[in-house]
Amino acid sequence: METIFYLVYVVFIAVMSLLAIILYASDKKKAKSGAWRTPESVLLGFGFFGGAIGALIAMKSFRHKTKHWYFWVVNILGLIWQIALPVAIFVLL
Repeated sequence: METIFYLVYVVFIAVMSLLAIILYASDKKKAKSGAWRTPESVLLGFGFFGGAIGALIAMKSFRHKTKHWYFWVVNILGLIWQIALPVAIFVLL
């Protein structure tokens, strides 16, 4: 049972991180071309609700949204809970 949870959790985090990277890359490209942008709430939501690793990698790789302090805060808080959840479950079970 625990193994299934961890496997599903890792796949979820990986998929959300990949989607976050794609969204950040797409938004950076749109920013350069002056096209319609991805809302900040979408970028922040993907980072906080599962894709913090991908969002932080994308921020550094594409140098996108790095000057906005709240992107750092939200993504780091997301990373903290995304690491803490499986650790807490492991300790409690």
